[in-house]
Amino acid sequence: MSLSPPYIDAAQLVSEMRGQGYAVLGPAEFCSWLPADPTELEALRPSWNRLPPDTYLRDGGRYRRRRHSCYHATATELTLVPHRAHWQPVEYNALHGGLERWFEPIEPEVVAQPVWTTLLRRLAACCTALKPGVEGWYVEAHQFRIDTTDGIGRPTPEGAHRDGVDFVAVILVGRERVKGGESRVFDAHGPQGLRFTLDQPWTLLLLDDERVIHETTPIQPLSDGGHRDTLVLTYRQGGFQGP
Repeated sequence: MSLSPPYIDAAQLVSEMRGQGYAVLGPAEFCSWLPADPTELEALRPSWNRLPPDTYLRDGGRYRRRRHSCYHATATELTLVPHRAHWQPVEYNALHGGLERWFEPIEPEVVAQPVWTTLLRRLAACCTALKPGVEGWYVEAHQFRIDTTDGIGRPTPEGAHRDGVDFVAVILVGRERVKGGESRVFDAHGPQGLRFTLDQPWTLLLLDDERVIHETTPIQPLSDGGHRDTLVLTYRQGGFQGP
């Protein structure tokens, strides 16, 4: 177990994923790997202040805001697909599975940023390196803000889970005036696991969804206005999940 993120060098990303099913890049390594200048990523951050409330929370909470858009991606092309509902089967999401959830799409101002295209295509290339037979990926992009409006915010109200995709990228955009929010990654087929807290903006946690289960513990406020912002990108071969 480790409370500090197990950072690796960007050159190790694919081998680390093959070896253990997860990898963490710190901000400098992440920017080098894309490649992108930190100021390009920072240009995306203001959009998290404009996320609408998630009205589908079945635990009655008011702590989550989000947007959602879908793409088809390769290493060289990125195509925005017609807006669609987010759907997961009950076996992967016991709390919200089986429900068509329609969220507002990610704003055009975000999608138009060159670094947005760079990021989604770079991850597609990484996924293909891990599964060479797959060239095109069905991508769901989720902007999340978890706040402490209710006194506690739950990044993963469904608990430890898999997402029913091939790969999951969790990118910390920022956290303000909160404690908690510990990331936990477990072997899907054994007792091994680790825990750590992502606390530096533009840290990447990449997960092989077939091999690991993941969750993030609740956050609590240190003062008013506490929140945790993430960008979650899922990559799936063959098509989007749907009823």
